[in-house]
Amino acid sequence: MTALLAISHGTGDQAGQHAVATLVGAVAARLPDVVVRLGHVDVQQPDVATALAHLHAAPVALVPLLLSAGYHVHVDLRRATRDRPDVRVAPALGPDPRLVDVLVQRLQEAGWDAASSAPDDAVVLAVAGSSDERANEDCRVVARLLAERIARPVEVGFLAAAHPRLRDAVTAAQSRTARPVAVATYLLAPGYFHDLAVREAPGAIVARPLLDADAPAAALVDLVVDRFLAADPHRTASAGAQRHIEGPAAGV
Repeated sequence: MTALLAISHGTGDQAGQHAVATLVGAVAARLPDVVVRLGHVDVQQPDVATALAHLHAAPVALVPLLLSAGYHVHVDLRRATRDRPDVRVAPALGPDPRLVDVLVQRLQEAGWDAASSAPDDAVVLAVAGSSDERANEDCRVVARLLAERIARPVEVGFLAAAHPRLRDAVTAAQSRTARPVAVATYLLAPGYFHDLAVREAPGAIVARPLLDADAPAAALVDLVVDRFLAADPHRTASAGAQRHIEGPAAGV
């Protein structure tokens, strides 16, 4: 049986820790026959190496609880698993339309209403930002998906490492409308970056992060489960064998 190791960034914020742990608990409840564990790439323990050391008896599907594929996915996790051929690393959670579902839900909870907003009212997507441009581009893809979903322009505002910074993006949006600007926070959980987003968007409607004190959205649980199933070597091998069996009968 393949184990699921969920790896978050890690945070010193207790509300953020609880929110991530609640998501992993919901995933475990969805997969009652699977060993599900949580580790972190930074700040918290257990770290990746320690978490993997406690999962040495079974294949492991490592699911990054990270919204984009930057340095942590491409370097840290690959380095941590290079001596473990029994570990498969799943893609980051984003970009994915299910994350957009939750972003829209959070905007609506914050009071933003597409029906009452003007077609040119801007929404700003607040993202952490990365020194790895691949991660930043993942966030821009999500901004485009969100714009398509709400039929409104969506600009990206970075909280660190890249430009435009969130305050500049909000200020620019405010200069084009008399209505409050809405900020969708593309952040997994409460913590430093969400607090910073609130400070850097004065006068704007700032939505909650994807995870908070409430139960995790079913879409997020689905997403983590799907990442696990796609990375499960047993499932992949089974699917490959099934295709091999069915291929000749189908005339392939």
